[in-house]
Amino acid sequence: MFNQQVYILNTFRMIFDAVSIIFAGYSAKFIVKYYVSDVAWLMDENVFVVSILFIMFVNNNVMGRLNMYSDRKYSGLSKIIWPIGKAVLVDFAICAGFVFLIRPPDYPRSFLLLFAGFSFIYMVIGKFFIQSYIKFVLGQGFNVRRVLIVGNMTRGKIVTRLLASQVSWGHKVVGRLQVSQGEGNNEETLGTLDQLPEVLREKAIDEVVFAIDGDRTVNLTKYLNYCKQVGVPIRILPALWNPEEHGLSVDRLQGVPFFTIQSASFNATGLLYKRVLDIVGGLVGIMLFLLMFPFVAIAIKLDSPGPIIFKQKRLGLNGRIFGLYKFRSMYLDAEQRKQELMARNEMDGMMFKLKDDPRITKVGKFLRKTSLDEFPQFINVLKGEMSLVGTRPPTLDEVEQYKPWHLRRISAKPGITGLWQVSGRNKITDFDEIVELDCRYLDHWRFFDDIKILFETIFVVLKRKGAL
Repeated sequence: MFNQQVYILNTFRMIFDAVSIIFAGYSAKFIVKYYVSDVAWLMDENVFVVSILFIMFVNNNVMGRLNMYSDRKYSGLSKIIWPIGKAVLVDFAICAGFVFLIRPPDYPRSFLLLFAGFSFIYMVIGKFFIQSYIKFVLGQGFNVRRVLIVGNMTRGKIVTRLLASQVSWGHKVVGRLQVSQGEGNNEETLGTLDQLPEVLREKAIDEVVFAIDGDRTVNLTKYLNYCKQVGVPIRILPALWNPEEHGLSVDRLQGVPFFTIQSASFNATGLLYKRVLDIVGGLVGIMLFLLMFPFVAIAIKLDSPGPIIFKQKRLGLNGRIFGLYKFRSMYLDAEQRKQELMARNEMDGMMFKLKDDPRITKVGKFLRKTSLDEFPQFINVLKGEMSLVGTRPPTLDEVEQYKPWHLRRISAKPGITGLWQVSGRNKITDFDEIVELDCRYLDHWRFFDDIKILFETIFVVLKRKGAL
């Protein structure tokens, strides 16, 4: 029900903002037309209407991105004014840009400035009116939903704090029931769980929130059935949840709810966008690969015997084995000579890296310095084995030495580039630090982060700061 209330209230907020923009546009027109003596109002009516509609749609989008339509209450008028000010600046900067490019005739600057000023004033007034109405009218009186919390003091305070900051049209936490005696009391404690029937009768409870931890000695079913029997709605804070757990969600499979704990911040929509980016980027990369192939192939063949393309088994998404493609940059006996060079490994951990690796050919040094050796990996990207951006794909022998928490870095598709590569590349030698960077990428992933990393990778490669 709270989500429904948020949806309804935010719909009204968006309508108020749209009406504020309309009033602001006509107010600005009125002032310019009748009170700005040095400007004659000659603007085409269609241009005027399109300006208002354009600002309305842009403003809705910008306000949403500034969390002005979230499920959290505004904590005060000061928390309203600043985001609205930023939204108005963005709205009219975009509008001014289009006016500059299109140059509609007789478009007064004074109108645009007044339009922006009135938009800010009217939206602030509208937000203040809605907030005051919710707080002093809807949030008071007979129809306020009365909520009872069941749980220990810690989890009870969490629920109370969440409800206090939740957008709704009126609710009140009546008190809390402990699961058992001696759990810690405060002024909101009404008794124990055994007293639930009496409290429901005496306190006119509209809803019960069960926020019980993982105590399996409690027969919760009995109390849930009683609430259903008397017609009181129930909410349950899962025992699996804790303040540090941000990946817990509920999915439905043919109507059956499942608790899901995500290991990364990817979702279905994000993965779709990421795959589209991989296909587009992969096609561009393949075209470049085909253009350079004849020249690189001749250089590799003239430099040392062996294949042009080197294929090595690597571990990808959740341990899937695939063949990673690279232009060959080493002599044929590179793998056999690796063991005798392990003592000179510059990496602290499972990875192997050596600055002046004697196994690298002359052409290979150039290919690695310019990162040209990575271009065949666009084949892996198009095949779906890799992504443009991700974690570095490890070798099989590396993963055999992993600690359990290291395995998290292969819980997503590996990438040609990633956060590690643009965060120091050769300067980072601690494997645990690399894994921490990979986990940070997985935990905080956003689609535009991939775009940013790709641009940073191009810059790093052009600066020749080391091989990917």
